[in-house]
Amino acid sequence: MAMAFNDVKEEPHFDKTSFRIRTCIFATLNEKEFRATIKLSETDQDLFSLYDTTVIYPVPNKWGKHGWTHINLKTVPEEMCKDALKAAYATVTARQRKSTAKK
Repeated sequence: MAMAFNDVKEEPHFDKTSFRIRTCIFATLNEKEFRATIKLSETDQDLFSLYDTTVIYPVPNKWGKHGWTHINLKTVPEEMCKDALKAAYATVTARQRKSTAKK
């Protein structure tokens, strides 16, 4: 699903697969644990987590406070997973546009 967006590259990230826009990661895939981790805005993280905190939930450390969010791939509805990936992609591309505009 992550590769369906424009300009996405798939690269290793430690023992996971990462999906990047240029150099910025917007999602990782942990196949062993059937889990994706995505970068959301705080608002999107709060909204998606309302569904069920065993399905979509903040990473339980400081990274979670920065919008990094786990998705349980065994239990997440496919459409919700697609919507969350879209939100992550939009979050990272918006940040890139802001940082490019400042230069």
